Amino acid sequence: MTASQENAATRETAGQTDAGQTDAAQTETAQAQAAPSAAEQFGEQISASAAQKMQTRDDGSLDVLASAGGWRGLAEASLPAAAFLTAFLVTEELSTALLLALGMGVLFTVVRLVQRGSLLQSFSGLVGVAICAAFAQVSGEARDYFLPGFFINIGYLLVFAVSVAIRWPLMGVLFGFVRGEGTSWRRDDLRRRRYALATWIIAAVLATRLAVQLPMYWADATGALGTARVVMGVPLYALGLWLGWMITRPTEQEQRTSAVQDHDG
Repeated sequence: MTASQENAATRETAGQTDAGQTDAAQTETAQAQAAPSAAEQFGEQISASAAQKMQTRDDGSLDVLASAGGWRGLAEASLPAAAFLTAFLVTEELSTALLLALGMGVLFTVVRLVQRGSLLQSFSGLVGVAICAAFAQVSGEARDYFLPGFFINIGYLLVFAVSVAIRWPLMGVLFGFVRGEGTSWRRDDLRRRRYALATWIIAAVLATRLAVQLPMYWADATGALGTARVVMGVPLYALGLWLGWMITRPTEQEQRTSAVQDHDG
């Protein structure tokens, strides 16, 4: 083989190597772009966990009552507080009211255990009632039965606000999984803004509770505070949930576009 032939062969081999390296780099880049990021994977896991509580009807609409816990969830969230308030207003004895609320919590827990509910689900309500009762017992003030609820609302309000600020609105994380979108909605500015608005609606529910109930707490208006806590509990949350679902419904055009993308993919 002549020197010129050797040089040509060398150049050809080098060209093939460069082309192979280029193809490999392009393949790796495409795989990296196609693979979900760690944040997206985490979002999917949160979505799946949270969305287990969401229920939809056969026509794809949100079953608000079922998603808010159903009639049982409504009873478990409302009756212990209602029982506490009624007993205190009638007897004016804090210990009697606390015992009745705790008894109601124990009853709901036993029913769930008999029906083979999970331990976490069965005892979570009772723990919540016990914490409220402990606050009232320690202070000796009936109004402090409702004090833990303020901290919970403030905590959730901060979480919802932060989720919007970091462009992961929680209602998008929740509804996105229920609708089969996963976290793909984050790549659509319009859908992300809608989910942010839905998140602000739930945040507004929490803020409204605080705005209405805190002045009652400071005024020691236990009767009004207890009534407001029951009325503004699950029912108000369910309303916010329904509004958030409705304003984030994909339009027909968005559904067609999504179907085309899925087909092409």
